[in-house]
Amino acid sequence: MTIRIVTDSTADISPETADALGITVVPLTVFFDEETYQDNIDIDNATFYEKLQASKVLPRTSQPAPALFQETYKRLIQEGATGILSIHLSSQLSGTYQSACTAWNSLSEEERTIPFEAIDSKCISAAMFMTLQKLSAMNKEDSTLAELKTYAEDRFSRTHLLAVLDTLEYVKRGGRIGGAKALLGNMLSVKPIITLNKEGAVVPVEQPRTRTKAFARTSQLISESGPLEDIAIAESSEEVGIQLAEALKPVYSGEIPRYKLGAALGTHTGPGTVAITFVTEK
Repeated sequence: MTIRIVTDSTADISPETADALGITVVPLTVFFDEETYQDNIDIDNATFYEKLQASKVLPRTSQPAPALFQETYKRLIQEGATGILSIHLSSQLSGTYQSACTAWNSLSEEERTIPFEAIDSKCISAAMFMTLQKLSAMNKEDSTLAELKTYAEDRFSRTHLLAVLDTLEYVKRGGRIGGAKALLGNMLSVKPIITLNKEGAVVPVEQPRTRTKAFARTSQLISESGPLEDIAIAESSEEVGIQLAEALKPVYSGEIPRYKLGAALGTHTGPGTVAITFVTEK
């Protein structure tokens, strides 16, 4: 069976890694005023954060249009796919998941010749990437579409994310702060810790005054979460990724992979953001 896995660029998978994993990535669009870029295709992470810090205008992002998903699904079917599993960032953060579902349902019955499943991961960035890597390995061992879906849904239900922001300015300006509005007011000088709740919406955790305190508190929260099945860091810069990894050493002795935090999420969290994502054991 040739199952094809589709995701979006907020999973922060490089084109080279996506090819190696056999995963198709549909990009979101990033706008810097009049300049338009396909996320992780026309603009890499380093260039994005340079532009973000220099830009007087906050960039914005846009979900892929249903037509782009339709084009992707049709191509995969023509290439011989026997099933498609489409996994996307939290529907509380973007309309990407709904766009994917709309695209498939808009295909004619003659075009929808194979099974299709879509999953709202209720996650983003490395929290998606970790499970996509596992699914790729399972897919190469000829797992069924139902097995892949069941595994993914179980993993995502045990996946957590804690992000330390350098400032609340970007989430405030971008309007994506959601349930974390309680952090605003005169608290823009803090180094806030935010997370995603079970529905995949942004909610506040705490508001440490310094990055050192924020990393120490994040480390403590990780230690209180119980045995871990998987863990990874998503960094806007190497500096903050290394700092967080060092802070985690007292509570986690294993190696922690570090991945780059992409433009789609960085637009709304700003430079200096770093996140730890982890999967708790069953």
